[in-house]
Amino acid sequence: MTPVVWWRRCARAALGRAARLRWVHLVLGGALLMPYFLLTGVVLVAVVPGARPLDSLGWQLATYALALPPAVLTALFPLVRPLEATAARSLCGLPEPAELAAGPATSWDARSRAALWYGLHLALGGLVSAVTLALPPAAALLVALPFTDRSYARGLVWPTAFDSARALAPAAGILLLAAVAAVAAGAGALLARCAPALLGPTPADRLAAAEERAARLASRNRLARELHDSVGHALSAVTLQASAARKVLDADPEFARQALAAIEETTRDAVGELDSVLGLLREDDESANEDDGDRTPPAPTLADLDGLLARTRAAGVTVALSAPGPLDRLPPAVSREAYRIVQEGLSNALRHAGRVPVRLRIAECTTEDGELEITMENPVENPVKQVSGGGRGLRGIAERTALLRGSCAWGPTGDGSGDGSGDGSGDGWRLTVRLPLGAVR
Repeated sequence: MTPVVWWRRCARAALGRAARLRWVHLVLGGALLMPYFLLTGVVLVAVVPGARPLDSLGWQLATYALALPPAVLTALFPLVRPLEATAARSLCGLPEPAELAAGPATSWDARSRAALWYGLHLALGGLVSAVTLALPPAAALLVALPFTDRSYARGLVWPTAFDSARALAPAAGILLLAAVAAVAAGAGALLARCAPALLGPTPADRLAAAEERAARLASRNRLARELHDSVGHALSAVTLQASAARKVLDADPEFARQALAAIEETTRDAVGELDSVLGLLREDDESANEDDGDRTPPAPTLADLDGLLARTRAAGVTVALSAPGPLDRLPPAVSREAYRIVQEGLSNALRHAGRVPVRLRIAECTTEDGELEITMENPVENPVKQVSGGGRGLRGIAERTALLRGSCAWGPTGDGSGDGSGDGSGDGWRLTVRLPLGAVR
């Protein structure tokens, strides 16, 4: 590195834009320290005989030191942290990727860190403000000393030290100015280094932020499952219904009309369910309903299972339901998730098995806490295709089951009839889900 480059870097570090902003930040700290300094000076004059906080350098340093503890105590107020973080973010020139807290301090750990930062800011700011106010006039005096009469400097004592070498006074003045710039640059760099540790998120803040991100992700995943299950099932059913209507339009117009009516009903129900899911995304659902007069339809449950099966049968799929007990007395959370699981199972059969008979059994098992068992079976030519093709929907079933601490399993049954009596290599398919009832009653 050449001397020219070195000097240029030093000048940029001491007088560049970042250094100037940090200088302003430090002077701001000195201004914040002044009320504590003056109050401490008044107390010293009242308590200590002969105290002169404004006349003697020693008393000034003592007053400065005694003013810092009260400043640190006031910084325990929660709103100090966001105010100081905003100032540091704007003026400190923080290194990337520095992260500062945006909200008030909510724990004593965060408050103590903010108080320590506030004390450091005011301590360094007081020193830099002092040298900024005192040394530049002295430097100007030294620079002008060789060209002026000595008489104006006689009362200052220390300029008389250059009586025998007045030519050196300008160099000393320039060194004083460089010292001011160096002190300000060093103090600013120290604050910038300490800001992320003292004003950044505490471990508790990071944990809370991680939990909030996890909650948002879980909400997004839930909405994605709702859209996939409701709209995906409707599109699969409508596709088969339209295909069946097209094939028999001339030969069986009555069946074609029934298929078209089923398409109309399926799409209407799909729009209602889509509106139900999108209603969850509204920031102010109640005010939106008051403005437009709409009511978000409730999420479907097993009590609405007949309509789902009717739409599926209209697509040419035979669905045999076995449900010994009434389906409208189940806990709402279980009933809603069970409806979506049945819906996705039927969609999986429609997409990957075609118009095949489906056997659906819903029963309440008499375990310790009670369980709702859902079993769906259908023949399929290629079970591997139903696994790979239904990956996203099957994953959604697993997620819904896990939310209720249940269990699920799916795979080939082995004999093509879906009764599970084969060796797992045949062309039958079975989906089994168990949802506990005791925890959500």
